[in-house]
Amino acid sequence: MATIATNQRPYSDLPPANVTLFEAKARKGLSFDDIAKKVGKDEVWLAAAFYGQAKFSPEDLAKVGQALDIPEKELTAGLGDHWWPNRGLGPIPPTDPVIYRLYEGFLVYGHAIKAVIHEKFGDGIMSMIDCKVNIEKKPDPKGDRVVLTFDGKFLPYAKW
Repeated sequence: MATIATNQRPYSDLPPANVTLFEAKARKGLSFDDIAKKVGKDEVWLAAAFYGQAKFSPEDLAKVGQALDIPEKELTAGLGDHWWPNRGLGPIPPTDPVIYRLYEGFLVYGHAIKAVIHEKFGDGIMSMIDCKVNIEKKPDPKGDRVVLTFDGKFLPYAKW
């Protein structure tokens, strides 16, 4: 049976109900994708909710509880209507190597990405509120590749 070190970051920074989710996930040996399929959500969104950066609906909590054998009442007590996500990355610059490399990617290519968005769409931004994130594994003879897609709605700046 797998376990997690709940006294270490990022788990030690999470609300107790979120830690309970991770403990149950490890105990059952399920991936985010396994759970997401049972809940009817995307694996990246589900992982964000586990990390307290997305809000489960009451229906989602019931399905997650069922998938992980956690009483719905326990999840609702910690993550119900009274609880709201604390969205954000954490310390800047990030210290986790994976998160730091993503951060570095935007540091290096951020201005180029911004310029191309403006050329193609005009003066505006890509929404992270109305955004889907997809992660794919792409086999490559030189080593597997990570394909990370942000599919966000374009929001033009208002003029008044």
